[in-house]
Amino acid sequence: MYGNSAGPPPTRGAATVITLRVLYAAAGFLTCGLLACVPLFRVAVLRGRWYDWTAAWASLPLSIACLAVVGSLPETDHRTDAAMAGLLLIGAAAAAYFLVIDIRVHVAPRPLVGTPPPHAHFAGPHYGPGHPVGPYPPPAPVQHPVAPPPQHHPAPARIDQVRAELDELSDYLRHHDGRDGGHQGGR
Repeated sequence: MYGNSAGPPPTRGAATVITLRVLYAAAGFLTCGLLACVPLFRVAVLRGRWYDWTAAWASLPLSIACLAVVGSLPETDHRTDAAMAGLLLIGAAAAAYFLVIDIRVHVAPRPLVGTPPPHAHFAGPHYGPGHPVGPYPPPAPVQHPVAPPPQHHPAPARIDQVRAELDELSDYLRHHDGRDGGHQGGR
């Protein structure tokens, strides 16, 4: 009803990918570590590994605690400087980690679904590409009935009817021109 929805998802252009990388990386550092969790959550969503999620969730209370120290102590206290340095380090580390992982994810070729990675070793027989590996033999190929080649059909009845009418018209015109004594119809 609304077009083909089974197509591949739209791809992002290079400018969009670079802009998003800059925004995610800048979110942690330019906000003095307050939003350091943003690039870490992006990495966690991209990869889905437990330690990425742990790092993203751990960065939240750590940056809040450092901000609490900066806000509650006077500027002349050395703990304020240490907490601010910690905030900036958290932001810089989150940005660097995000950039490394995001570039790796977008550059790495994606494996085809159902094929083992190239470094995987399997015990048992190898049937070649496209066949499943396991204790069961490969499935027999499916036999599809072969359709006979199309036969040359005679022209449809409508074409024969048009030909007959054109022949009658030609005969009529020849006969009509013959009665007029050679008159060529105003040429």
